[in-house]
Amino acid sequence: MSSGTFVDRIDPFAKRSLKKKQKKSQGSSRYRTGGDVELTALPLLKDVPSSEQEELFIRKLRQCCVGFDFMDPVADLKGKEIKRATLNEVVDYITAGRGVLTEAVYPEIIRMIACNLFRTLPPSDNPDFDPEEDDPTLEASWPHLTLVYEFFLRFLESPDFQPSIGKKVIDQKFVLQLLELFDSEDPRERDFLKTVLHRIYGKFLGLRAFIRKQINNFFLRKVETLGSVKVKFVYETEHFNGVGELLEILGSIINGFALPLKAEHKQFLVRVLIPLHKVRCLSLYHAQLAYCVVQFLEKDATLTEQVIKGLLKFWPKTCSQKEVMFLGEIEEILDVIEPAQFVKIQEPLFKQIAKCVSSPHFQVAERALYFWNNEYIMSLIEENNQVIMPIMFPALYRISKEHWNQTIVALVYNVLKTFMEMNSRLFDDLTASYKADRQKEKKRERERDDLWRKMQDLSLKNAAKEGISLDMIQMNNVSE
Repeated sequence: MSSGTFVDRIDPFAKRSLKKKQKKSQGSSRYRTGGDVELTALPLLKDVPSSEQEELFIRKLRQCCVGFDFMDPVADLKGKEIKRATLNEVVDYITAGRGVLTEAVYPEIIRMIACNLFRTLPPSDNPDFDPEEDDPTLEASWPHLTLVYEFFLRFLESPDFQPSIGKKVIDQKFVLQLLELFDSEDPRERDFLKTVLHRIYGKFLGLRAFIRKQINNFFLRKVETLGSVKVKFVYETEHFNGVGELLEILGSIINGFALPLKAEHKQFLVRVLIPLHKVRCLSLYHAQLAYCVVQFLEKDATLTEQVIKGLLKFWPKTCSQKEVMFLGEIEEILDVIEPAQFVKIQEPLFKQIAKCVSSPHFQVAERALYFWNNEYIMSLIEENNQVIMPIMFPALYRISKEHWNQTIVALVYNVLKTFMEMNSRLFDDLTASYKADRQKEKKRERERDDLWRKMQDLSLKNAAKEGISLDMIQMNNVSE
């Protein structure tokens, strides 16, 4: 490793965006081994009698199980084109045809899907890959993969699809392998996977609890083994590409939860969703995470106190970008909060908001002050002004005199004006109390300064009595 590389790695101010790499495809087909298979074009399904279509359909599915090396763009062009045309044909066949999904073709369909989709994902070209800064590594074999995903979706959405037959081939092992693919860097693949997994969740009632459990495990860094398949879960290295997509699926699942909520669902909120806020790469999936949290609170308002206290526990201390996101989520929660629940959390919550308003980072302070532009939040503050105003007033009054950003000062004046109109007597009392406290604080500072001066004078007198040189004392003071 060169010294330049080492310095770049440890430099916290390194501008990585200046070294942005260009997009480039990288397939995982290089990790496959197998002999070369030459494809030959089969007759079109529409050109054979209906009695022979099932057999030909199966032959075409088996033909589509053959993989190609897309790392070499000129290798086996004929075979790649035959497979592409065949995939397009079978997509149209199951979309337009009726009665084509017989029981005999289910295993062949799933085998073809598994052969194409389930693969070892290649390691990232960039070991320090940052999804916010770097372009993703795109799947080189996407021309075929996209058609396989399209076929899979048409299969699941077909009016002829029978879950009673499908559950024999789409089992827990299949779902585990599907979940592993969410770690793909290619956003196009993750988008397909999101839709596919959602369709499977909707079609197979027996797999729902298992899917939820496995998503939990991805987030909780657990490892579970089913047969010989070991699944790698997220946050062992705090790097997993599919978190946003999985949370989007969960948002839809949570929306369909029946009331009252089961204990396992409440535990999922407390043990999985809330701790996900502490992860360094929160910005990649915060919108989906906040949506899931709000969905829970709309289902069961009694969870509000746990959620707010959980967010306060994981409140960022040094990352202003995350603080802004937390404040945004808090506002979303306050938009749906019930007044009775607001009373329970108002004190710890507004103590944190007061700290945010006092932040030297103007975006954090600005985002916190925007709460006063929300009509519903303002109505809650007005109903509980006896509690909230004493918490907020010292920070607001100090900022109005000291903050460096004039926009923040203007917003603070608006908030103070609102408080004054809300409860003028309490406002006057708080103003007088704050000024009295400041006078006491200044008096203590003067007394402390006087005490230090007296001690210094006393030390000089004692030094003179002992015959110690004043120059030596001053040198010692400077060195200290």
